[in-house]
Amino acid sequence: MPAIHFQNVCVEGFAHTLPEEVVTSEEIESRLEPLYERLKLPEGRLELISGVRERRFWPPGTPPSEKSIESGRRVVEQAGIDPGEIGVLIHGSVCRDFLEPATACRVHQALGLPRECLVYDVSNACLGLLNGIVQVAGMIELGQIRAGLIVGTENSRNLVETTIERLNNDTSFTRNSVKPAFASLTIGSASAAVLMCDREISSAGHRLIGGVYRTNTDGCRLCQSEGLQEYMNTDSERLMRDGIAIAQETFGEFLAAAGWQRDTLHKTFCHQVGRAHHRLLFESLGLDQSIDFATYEWLGNTGSAALPVSASLGIEQGHLARGDHVGLLGIGSGINCLMLAAEW
Repeated sequence: MPAIHFQNVCVEGFAHTLPEEVVTSEEIESRLEPLYERLKLPEGRLELISGVRERRFWPPGTPPSEKSIESGRRVVEQAGIDPGEIGVLIHGSVCRDFLEPATACRVHQALGLPRECLVYDVSNACLGLLNGIVQVAGMIELGQIRAGLIVGTENSRNLVETTIERLNNDTSFTRNSVKPAFASLTIGSASAAVLMCDREISSAGHRLIGGVYRTNTDGCRLCQSEGLQEYMNTDSERLMRDGIAIAQETFGEFLAAAGWQRDTLHKTFCHQVGRAHHRLLFESLGLDQSIDFATYEWLGNTGSAALPVSASLGIEQGHLARGDHVGLLGIGSGINCLMLAAEW
């Protein structure tokens, strides 16, 4: 299995921006009254199955770039890095302003980054920002750039509202056929930014050690969107089972690549799906759930922003201590798995 190693790369900081509007699972179920009444579904089903109590929405019409700009500006200011040092900007979320040009162009323009900066979008379901981290780290390791910025913003409002409308209006749905739509109702909105730099200019000193990736594209149809932010079909049970299986395959190689043992992995940040996925993932990896900083209960599944937002919040709330071995454990539909190691 390929392993990635870095000697000169630091994670200089994480930042996040969250919507003010909170939408509970109870509110969503109340809007689904026609469906629940027709299929005789029990109230509280959505939160009971997923563990998601609430999620957040941006105001209608909010372009992803607007919040990515906020998060990007915040992480640059917090880190104290000269924006002139930033040699690449990647926008890595599923949601973007338009198909062309890259949403990263708008973020670059608003942040006033150098004209010599490489600017582009990356799309890989829930792993987009993690993929961006690897790409930026590789450029830093090769000496091509001194620092790089990865940003992304997920906007769940359209997907959730389109799903509610479809479930209420299409009377062909049965108790069985409605299941692939329920994962869409757990999606939330959030924005994140990650700043990477060469260790020579790092003031934080949080070194990115490397990581491991693995893929099983036999699962490429387990979670599919019909259109950008419109409707999504998800085989949640098989996606969870196959996703955890690939995480198990990856984890041992991840520890070996980092030079760690299971008991010397001190803290983790994971992609946030729901209660069942979180519990089974940690059981399968032989880890205590207490080492992770979970946000799915009140943020829902925020796609590619989920892991870096959880990291930003966890760091802010003291989840990490100096010297901690930190795992960034990403699993995305496709199915793709990427695990990165950092020494805090």
